[in-house]
Amino acid sequence: MNTAPLADKIRPRNLKEFIGQEHLTSQGKPVFQMIKHGQMFSLILWGPPGSGKTTLAKILADSMRLDFFYLSAVSAGKNDLKKIMERIRQGESKRGSIVFLDEIHRFNKAQQDYLLPFVEDGTINLIGATTENPSFEVIGPLLSRTRVFTLKELDGKQIEQVIQRALKALDKELTIDQEAKDWLTNLSAGDARQVINLLENSFNLFKSKIKKEKKLTKQILETTLQSPYLRYDKAGEEHYNIISAFIKSMRASNVDAALYYLARMIAAGEDPLFIARRMVIFASEDIGMALPTALVVANEVFRACDTIGYPECAINLAHATVYLASAPKDRSSYNGLRAAQKDVEAYGNLPIPMNLRNAPTKLMEKEGYGKGYEMYPDKDKSLLPDRLKAKKYYIPKEGRNG
Repeated sequence: MNTAPLADKIRPRNLKEFIGQEHLTSQGKPVFQMIKHGQMFSLILWGPPGSGKTTLAKILADSMRLDFFYLSAVSAGKNDLKKIMERIRQGESKRGSIVFLDEIHRFNKAQQDYLLPFVEDGTINLIGATTENPSFEVIGPLLSRTRVFTLKELDGKQIEQVIQRALKALDKELTIDQEAKDWLTNLSAGDARQVINLLENSFNLFKSKIKKEKKLTKQILETTLQSPYLRYDKAGEEHYNIISAFIKSMRASNVDAALYYLARMIAAGEDPLFIARRMVIFASEDIGMALPTALVVANEVFRACDTIGYPECAINLAHATVYLASAPKDRSSYNGLRAAQKDVEAYGNLPIPMNLRNAPTKLMEKEGYGKGYEMYPDKDKSLLPDRLKAKKYYIPKEGRNG
């Protein structure tokens, strides 16, 4: 009898079965090319929960016939890594290997340092998976020896594909009404694993009713979600649901809700630096130019949490929560960056206008580099590449001077 969780039973075995992340897996894209040419290298997979990081790592291992060693940084330590390295050195992995380190951001500097020589000399192909920005959570030397692939949360259509695959695995005749499907899709926030787990739990808790009616309803799903059999796990889905609710409450300037979700995280023993880091991001992303000093406050709270720790730093977190939630909001700088990034992706390295180019030599000066440069030109004069002359990325919030 197969007692494996449903998520493992229906886990895609190849790129054809894989759902989402087409920017990495479709024809001509990086993962597709790696498998096609049999070229493996060390990676960091950065993306939200349930976006397919573990599955993609296993597909790479299977497709290239590499041995796969799995470790979770939540429970594993340096000794666990040493055991794997010893097995590999003794020739247990004759085909080559992938060491998959889930939640690599939870490894400290010393633990990450230990991996360096093995990655550098090709003893292993490391795949680290993280939900946190690797620029902050992975040490520079290790980051420089890996490529970072960014995964996106699944969209509504992709989540519906996951739902259909899970239903078919549970019972080929099982259906789900549109209301339940929409509710489940919204709840998932792009997390395939959460969808699969909820469907499996619903099926197991209400098996007789579901088998009789051959249908999953919103009512059954909601009842399952509230079931005492489903435990809170601060390292799992609830962790991400609460931080999401916390951020959205601050964005809505709802101080009471933000404080409530903060209290939930503190009670669960959430890492205060995880909360404070989100606040630093929020200060620039959502408050931005409406109150630039919000970034200063958020950074100071991060430093306070790092210095003081629990239980006292909970007070610092509350201080910042009230301040950021109460602050005016302006996403103009954030939106401007994203718009500019889209053009960089679309147009690549457009030629820099000649008047803005550096002219360190006579030859370059003769070629027109720097010609016509004005130190203080009219502020409305475009300094963008010719193709983007008319573009405006930063559009100040209405009613406020930019």
